[in-house]
Amino acid sequence: MNKQMLPQLPDGSGKIAARPISGHAGRFVARTVMWLFLLATAMLTLFPLLMTLSGSLKTGAEMMTGGSLLPAKLQFANYAEAWKQANFARYTWNSAFVSIMVTAGTLLVASMAAYVVDRRDFPGKSLYVTVQASMMFISVGAIVLRPQFDLMVALHLNTTLWGVILILISAHSSTFFMLQGFFKAIPRELDEAAMVDGSGFIRTFFLIILPLLTPGLGVAGLFAFRHAWNEYILPLVFTMTNPQLQTLTVGLANLRYGSSAAMQIHLMMAGACLSILPMLLAYILANKTFIQVTAGSVKG
Repeated sequence: MNKQMLPQLPDGSGKIAARPISGHAGRFVARTVMWLFLLATAMLTLFPLLMTLSGSLKTGAEMMTGGSLLPAKLQFANYAEAWKQANFARYTWNSAFVSIMVTAGTLLVASMAAYVVDRRDFPGKSLYVTVQASMMFISVGAIVLRPQFDLMVALHLNTTLWGVILILISAHSSTFFMLQGFFKAIPRELDEAAMVDGSGFIRTFFLIILPLLTPGLGVAGLFAFRHAWNEYILPLVFTMTNPQLQTLTVGLANLRYGSSAAMQIHLMMAGACLSILPMLLAYILANKTFIQVTAGSVKG
């Protein structure tokens, strides 16, 4: 007989022993707690975005005085003014160029490195993996900013965006380990079969293995694109003497104060909303890849 159906009986001390919570009730409590946690997380994530959207539709006076969360009158002209003042067309092109080049370079370098580490044994392999791992947990930040700039000066790349691109590509540790995990899921028998048919190591990688890595490349590429798109310090340092090369993040920061030194937080928020659109587009394009990865992770 099921213990959950038994009546409450004395436990010997004269007290009534409580019945255990039924399985259905326990699952209901667990699901309720889970949904409350997810709801709270979603609210904490969406609240700053909603505040930015609301601020982008307010006047400068409303932003300075505070008041209600919603604008008294929707100021869609803020977007046109932010586009004009921040030179959005030029800065968006610069950001897109940097992000696309960094994404392509990072995927190429990280995938080749991950493939060699996963498939080959060579002297210093453990040291290389250890160095890659340490770069993920040690934030050097501004410590290496001056040496990086000096290196780009020596290469005559300090006055172009290629210096920023090369430095961002070199920071590929997280992409390296992410792709290495995907490589482990690809059977080594494919490499062996290709080599038996006369295919070399490099040809096997590009023609056979790399196409199978498409879901992993999509996920890693989205993270690389986001990192490059949101980068601020490097473009700021490398474009101080050439404002035409500034990226969108640097241009947005210049929107904070107008020509009369008055704060323009409403225009800055309008520009921030505009700058989110390319990232949303990149996510929509990579959404199919996320679905493939999720489906593959739960496949029986």
